[in-house]
Amino acid sequence: MLYRTLSLIFILSYTLHNLPAQINPQNIQIARDAWGVPHIFAKTDAEVAYGLAWAAAEDDFASAQELLLASQSKLAQVKGKSSAALDVIGFLIGIEALVDTAYTENTFSPDFKKILTAYTEGINAYAKAHPKEVLLKGSFPITEKDLIRSYTLGYALFSGLTDELSKIFNGSIIQDEPKLGTGSNALAISSSKTTSGETFLAINSHQPLEGALAWYEVHLQSEEGLNVLGGTLPGFLSIGHGVNENLGWAHTVNHPDFTDIYLLEMHPEKPLTYRFDGQWETLLVRSKKIKVKLGPLKIAKKFTFYWSKYGASLEKEGKFYAVRFPANMHIKAAEQQFYMGKAKNWAAFKAALERQDAACFNLVYADKEDNIFYLSNGLIPYRDTGYDWQKVLPGNTSKTLWQRGNYHPVSELPQVFNPPSGYVFNTNNSPFYATKKEENKPSTAYDPTMGFEQYQNNRSLRLASLLENHTEKISYEDFKKIKYDLTYPDSLAFTVATNLNDLFKINPLQHPNSAEILRVLQQWDRKNDVESIGAGVFMVFLHYLSEDLRSKLRLEAYNTVSESEIITALQATEKHLKRHFKTIQVPLGKIQIHRRGKVSLPMPGNQDVIAAMTASPYKKGKFKTTQGESYILLVRFSENGTELESINAYGASNHKNSPHYTDQMEKYTQQKLKKMTLSKEEVLKNARRIYSPQ
Repeated sequence: MLYRTLSLIFILSYTLHNLPAQINPQNIQIARDAWGVPHIFAKTDAEVAYGLAWAAAEDDFASAQELLLASQSKLAQVKGKSSAALDVIGFLIGIEALVDTAYTENTFSPDFKKILTAYTEGINAYAKAHPKEVLLKGSFPITEKDLIRSYTLGYALFSGLTDELSKIFNGSIIQDEPKLGTGSNALAISSSKTTSGETFLAINSHQPLEGALAWYEVHLQSEEGLNVLGGTLPGFLSIGHGVNENLGWAHTVNHPDFTDIYLLEMHPEKPLTYRFDGQWETLLVRSKKIKVKLGPLKIAKKFTFYWSKYGASLEKEGKFYAVRFPANMHIKAAEQQFYMGKAKNWAAFKAALERQDAACFNLVYADKEDNIFYLSNGLIPYRDTGYDWQKVLPGNTSKTLWQRGNYHPVSELPQVFNPPSGYVFNTNNSPFYATKKEENKPSTAYDPTMGFEQYQNNRSLRLASLLENHTEKISYEDFKKIKYDLTYPDSLAFTVATNLNDLFKINPLQHPNSAEILRVLQQWDRKNDVESIGAGVFMVFLHYLSEDLRSKLRLEAYNTVSESEIITALQATEKHLKRHFKTIQVPLGKIQIHRRGKVSLPMPGNQDVIAAMTASPYKKGKFKTTQGESYILLVRFSENGTELESINAYGASNHKNSPHYTDQMEKYTQQKLKKMTLSKEEVLKNARRIYSPQ
């Protein structure tokens, strides 16, 4: 009897561990076009998801692993001290516990669970076939929960969590650059305003150009109704923004009040005891050793955080704070993204939005029925109007403890649908400035505790001016020129240095040591093409001004800078240019370069112009592009179908020996695009390689 029981256990165990894979890779086609972009075809959505996991891993498996590791507080074991903060954040906000609790048998729909499982199976298969590419030994195979953890951490970061933590730590943990000009653009124009009668959509996110948050272009098509092309992040299983045969959408980061900070009232004698509604409660202690790679060693450092009724809590200089935000309470953003990409019309797309599984992002939408739409989307709780939610809140009362799930519905969020002007846009600016001035709904129409942005930036002012002053209809070439515009508005609007217009009012005679460089800037036409000398000076000036603000821990928005700070940054700029170039008369393209491998090209653009670009110090006084114009997708909906053009910063592959490591760079720097298609027939006809994952 014992022998029979043991035999049955052995047979059952062997069977469970050797079940056939859910997906047969031979049913999947990966077609690589002339640019190496993967077009993935299969009968089912799940098979397509497996193919996406495999193709993305082929092109950039290292980046695909970064958020996975960070969500487990293990990235610093691979990347060292620079990634330790990300590991700490993942632990602080309780990503692992959240997913373990929220992920149940019924969390996701049966159809999406198949996709989630198939993607997990695909990336595990790649890891097994390429063990030398696994960054951390023992980190594979992953589970579906691991994948969802990485999504959840990603949305927490996009929702502005690091900005809020910086307020507590004064930059001592989160070392952000002052935000002089990062961001994204999105623009939709209806057929009433175009010369061709087409509906235009510009998808133009300003993400990092490389790494875990850089866009990866892919086309997904199944026989179950999926046919979407666009950008996703390495390691993500849904298109983040893109287009199908019927509609398209773009995202930009938004900054309403997603996150609240509370100061807990601690007991004067009992450690870790705080007051809440007149009762004393005890903080839950949470400790973890996080390993950090330092040379050949891995040094473990213990971090201790807490959990209160408000959520993640931490101690700073004897005071205890809590951080509460929806992005670490919900785990279904990937499913919402999937259904947005599969929607066939406005009604289906709107239904996907109304799921409210995604915690943040502005959205600009257009479709073949000539609908255009703007929405400042996100999970914003109903809050007690008796408190100033922009400040640190009292952490001792249920009146400030808003409830998970009790959010403003989509219908109560700022939005514009089919305005008479024929256009909607967003450049990370105020949601109350999304179309022609008089057609916007005022901020007073919304709950003041929602904390929506009130500011404009250089991109919003310039874009609004170009659209409002374009009295004739807009051609597709006009549309491209607007999207690639390189000129600052007449009055600068940097949100972190609000009075930079003073730079152009300073009398050079009062600063003889800086008179020459002042005159260069004051005579500049504010265009940022590669030949512009003024643009080169201004780009370096912004860098040194930014360095000065960071050294003073002035990372918040709405700074004003003094004349002496402007002159100090100008002096540093002049010293830099003369040291490395022997003159201040240096064109932008000689200073700002777009470089990868052996390819180095002059790059136009500057911080917070429409065609934005941010660069970091590189070598010999030059600056290398790091963020800004990243994945660009321009869409035209017409009676003849959907026409697409796109470009990525470098190429489809992150492997140095691949022909697609740098092959899009020349077009990218010249503001040119490549043709793309949603047609399977056309893709297969012109594909350079067709294969199955293996």
